[in-house]
Amino acid sequence: MNVFVLNTGRCGSTTFIKACHNISNYTSGHESRTALLGDDRLEYPLNHIEADNRLSWLLGRLDKIYGTDAFYVHLKRNIYDTAKSFTKRYSSGIMKAYREKGIILNLLKNSDPMAVAMDYCNTINGIIELFLKDKPKKFLMDLENIESDFVSFWKLIQAQGNLNNALNEFKTHHNASEHTIDKSSQKQSSGLMSQIKMRLGKSKHS
Repeated sequence: MNVFVLNTGRCGSTTFIKACHNISNYTSGHESRTALLGDDRLEYPLNHIEADNRLSWLLGRLDKIYGTDAFYVHLKRNIYDTAKSFTKRYSSGIMKAYREKGIILNLLKNSDPMAVAMDYCNTINGIIELFLKDKPKKFLMDLENIESDFVSFWKLIQAQGNLNNALNEFKTHHNASEHTIDKSSQKQSSGLMSQIKMRLGKSKHS
């Protein structure tokens, strides 16, 4: 059985796959076929776990090949923290592709980076949720509960190997963001960040 870890990025997928390296009856990889085209792009070996946020744009093709036979994980992180992490990589990677002559056309240069990152996260999570509607083998994992969720995931896919070593991987931060956006962009984001925090606080108490 193949396992696909669908996600926005910036939500622990690198660490998740490092934990999966401790599973003996599955191979695992992180964005292992991103440079390939055509059939080669999605030609994963049997009993393989793959985490790749770019699969969110290829779900139609993924469905044709693997359909309901595969097991799907939707790996999520608090959306505020995810978007905030993306603002630290605003000028590169998927964020640059999303906002700069990619998905969004003619975006205003003074657009709030946090608003753009939130838009991206909501878009990708919505695509994944729609894709998973008819999938019988699926599991929602939250980064905030990753250790307990990973134990459940381990059981669901009947994993074999060293579970303790796998869980220890979550004690280390892999692929953490280091870059920061420019000062003007940070000022633009601060207002929206405050609003989001207030809304999240209200939702918890409602």
